[in-house]
Amino acid sequence: MAVDSTPLKPVTIRRRLEELKRRLRQVANAWTVDDYEAYLDFYVGILPRIMDCQRCTVYIIEMGTEKICSMFGVGIKKRQIQPPRKGSIAGEAISTGKGIMKNDLDTVEGYHTSVDAKTGFITRNSICYPIKSLTGHGVTGAIQLLNKTTGSFDTEDMVRLEKIAGYLSNYIESIMLNQEILRISNQLNKEYERFDKGILLDMSFVAESLAMQEVLDLVGSVSKTPVGVLIQGENGTGKELIARMIHENSDRREGPFVAVNCSAIPESLMESEFFGYEKGAFTGATQRRKGRFEEAYGGTLFLDEIADMPMSMQPKFLRAIQEVEGSRLGSNALIKYDFRILCASNKDLKTQLKNGMFREDLYFRLFSIEIPIPPLRERRTDIAPLASSFLADVCRLFDKKVKGFSPQVLNLFERYSWPGNVRQLRHEIERLVTLTQSGEMIMPDKCSPELARDEGGPRPVRTDRLDRSLPSQVADLEVGLISAALKRTGGNRSEAAKVLGITRQGLYKKINRYGMSIDKRLPKA
Repeated sequence: MAVDSTPLKPVTIRRRLEELKRRLRQVANAWTVDDYEAYLDFYVGILPRIMDCQRCTVYIIEMGTEKICSMFGVGIKKRQIQPPRKGSIAGEAISTGKGIMKNDLDTVEGYHTSVDAKTGFITRNSICYPIKSLTGHGVTGAIQLLNKTTGSFDTEDMVRLEKIAGYLSNYIESIMLNQEILRISNQLNKEYERFDKGILLDMSFVAESLAMQEVLDLVGSVSKTPVGVLIQGENGTGKELIARMIHENSDRREGPFVAVNCSAIPESLMESEFFGYEKGAFTGATQRRKGRFEEAYGGTLFLDEIADMPMSMQPKFLRAIQEVEGSRLGSNALIKYDFRILCASNKDLKTQLKNGMFREDLYFRLFSIEIPIPPLRERRTDIAPLASSFLADVCRLFDKKVKGFSPQVLNLFERYSWPGNVRQLRHEIERLVTLTQSGEMIMPDKCSPELARDEGGPRPVRTDRLDRSLPSQVADLEVGLISAALKRTGGNRSEAAKVLGITRQGLYKKINRYGMSIDKRLPKA
């Protein structure tokens, strides 16, 4: 049978990713891991009585890492013990797939000696049996009993433990499968985010204007340092995108990027959202849930609209980030946190401070550097390049080809004030591509009505020059403007770049692109 090697279109990939993400979420939610763990905790608690011994420990091989970890045990915490495959009783049972029985351990040195030193327990004898997968995946863990109360372990104990290991295998495998599903789901979320936002996060981030070049310079400076950053700007200017760029260029890029919109969370749910909760902590808490602090472990926590965080939550938030630890609702157990905080706001936080709407101690704890993002109306040289970038992206996602923008449309774009900033421009491009037939040029009659009603009234657009392509006319326009700027500044290219509202490097690129002949007698810098 022939295999179709036609590459998938981006719109098809998006649909499949969304469907797979939805299905994985459904499967993950169907597993009742808390119930399995509660059962195993109960089992580990009663087995010493049944088997006439002092302690019982269940080990699991972690998927992805192949580490052996203690997951359930009397007198120990989860993952407190990680026995090696060679030199430990649990490791030997898992590696060989056979039961191991050893008595008189208190008279010999071994891995158990170092564990005893940590736990304060003295191991005299031990019996261990591997837990084997019911679905053909080999050994998935082991169950170990310590210190027979009367005498030593014998063959009869091994037979009983083998049966118990068989009963446990179903529960162990269910937990491991759930962990793997959640791992795949989290990985898929990251890939989906990269696919959904990758165009701007990668090489095509548009920053022709000097103002945005300065923003990118700041991003480069703060990415490698663990300082707190406040990204200030109007809605739609790309604050989250800048935060993602900082994360992607930081040492935490392999960790999660957890974005939280503080204005979208009801005040009554704010604490459970950030700290998480245990099963039964309150009405409706049917299962344990990690908080955002835990989810961001090893990565970045992005707090959008930080100015809208309720005053009642701010002291708790401050304590959590100062102590770098906290507890889920319904539990006293402390959980260590490890994340970098990036914040964004469309409000002036200094005004919020003066008005008593934001705590001063939290303000100075969160922010060391502020990155202001100018609105689109203040960097008009970015409008046309952004529109072109969005057009290529949207056409690819919509599986559609249009010829481009007519000069009248670009004229409308450049004189419009764009109150919704870059987000509004993106939505406008999506509208235009949707309403324009494939193979046709985007015309002004397809634009949103508000573009033509912008203050200042319609500006005349020359329609007698459609005998030439748009790129050639844009090239003529740029060459003329560059020549005029150089003439005004006496050939000083740095000053000319400022007059044109672009960077010096951007000016050099355009001069080289158009092969412009610059008078060598004029100064270059």
